[in-house]
Amino acid sequence: MRVKRFEDLVAWQKARDLTKQIYLLTGNGAFSRDFGLRGQIERASVSVMSNLAEGFERGGRTEFHQFIVIAKASCAEVRSQLYVALDVGYITEEQFESVMNLADEVSRIIGGLRTAIKKQRDQKK
Repeated sequence: MRVKRFEDLVAWQKARDLTKQIYLLTGNGAFSRDFGLRGQIERASVSVMSNLAEGFERGGRTEFHQFIVIAKASCAEVRSQLYVALDVGYITEEQFESVMNLADEVSRIIGGLRTAIKKQRDQKK
């Protein structure tokens, strides 16, 4: 299947799921009142899906690859901030495991996409 829109990217779809889960976590309890951490983790999760979309729409493999790298880094930022949320008691171990597993999956999918796009880019040179 040929990907025609960024919405067709599995990586973007999973990043969208991750963003939704982050917003559900941050909207409750003490987490909702920690504007620093809440804003940072929300922005990082939105950055994952936004960079995939923007890079795809730019049209070129080289630019898309650069945006994929940024998306993957933002995903790492989300994972790091999940540890903070767990350590300060904003989320339970169960919530942490669930969202961390999703973030790990998103990171792996983005890594695979990065490899595929790099290979395509390098073949055109």
